[in-house]
Amino acid sequence: MTNYVMANEYFISRFNTKVYKLALDGGMNCPNRTKDKKGGCIFCSSGGSGDFAEKQCGNIKLQIDNAIKRVESKKPQKFIAYFQSYTNTYAPISYLRQLFFEAISDERVCALSIATRPDCLPAPVLQLLGELNAIKPVFVELGLQTSNDETATLINRGYKTQVYFDAVKSLKNIGVNVITHVIIGLPNETQTDILNTVKAVNESGSDGIKLQLMHVLKNTPLCSMYENGQYVALEKDEYIRLLILCLKNLRNGMVVHRITGDAPKRLLVAPLWSADKKRVLNDINKAIKENL
Repeated sequence: MTNYVMANEYFISRFNTKVYKLALDGGMNCPNRTKDKKGGCIFCSSGGSGDFAEKQCGNIKLQIDNAIKRVESKKPQKFIAYFQSYTNTYAPISYLRQLFFEAISDERVCALSIATRPDCLPAPVLQLLGELNAIKPVFVELGLQTSNDETATLINRGYKTQVYFDAVKSLKNIGVNVITHVIIGLPNETQTDILNTVKAVNESGSDGIKLQLMHVLKNTPLCSMYENGQYVALEKDEYIRLLILCLKNLRNGMVVHRITGDAPKRLLVAPLWSADKKRVLNDINKAIKENL
C-alpha cells in the first residue's frame, strides 16, 4: 500500500469527475532572466518551461477555448487553468488580477493553477491569491528543484532554500494548495541530496509534488556542460530507481502530480530514452507495482 495519492485520484475525489489541466501562457517573464541579465536556470529553455502551453492570442478566454479544442477527444468535463510558462506572479498586480479573475470566471474552469518562484510572492500577490481561492480552488506550483543550496547556486536558481519554506508557509496561511517541483538528476546531486529534497518537501507542508527527470535541452548552459563532459544524463533504470526511492519516502497523503516529464523533441539533447514517453511510463508503472 502506497503512502501517497496520484493526482488523477485526488482530482476525481475533489471535483467528482476527471479534470484536465489547460497549459496557458500568461505573457510573463522570469526575474531570474531579466534581473542583472542572469539568464535563468541553466536547464530552462527559451520557452520558460512552457513549451507545451497554448500560445498567447491576446485574449485569455480565447486561449482557453483553443486549449480545450486540443483535448476535446478526451471528453473532459472540467478544466484547471494552468499558467505554466515562466513566472506567473512576476507582473503588476493589476495585470495579474485581471488575468486570473477572467480565467476563473469561465464556467468550464473549476480551479486555477499558477506556476511561480518562491521569491515572487509579495504581500499584494498573496492577498490576490487569497481572494481568488475564496471563489475557486487555487494551486500554486513552486520551482524548488533541490534543497541543496550548493546545487541551487550551480543551476543558477537565484534564491536560498529558506525562501521556499517561507513561501509555502505564507501560501498555506491563506489556504492555497501548494505543489512543489523537484528535479531528479541535477548536476553533481547524489541519492542523498535527492532524498534530502524529498524530506524538505515533506517537512515544508507542501500538499503535492512533481518529480521531474532532468532533461538537457538545446541552447542552454546545461547543454554546454553536457557536450563538454561536465554533466552526464541519467540512464532510464537509474532514474526509475531514484524515483521509486522518492515515492517511498513521501509523507503520508502527499499528492503526486508528476512522475517524469516531457521535453520538446526538437529541443531534447539527452537523455534520448525519455522521448519514448509511452514506454517510459509503462516501465515506471511496472516498477511501482513491483516495489510499492
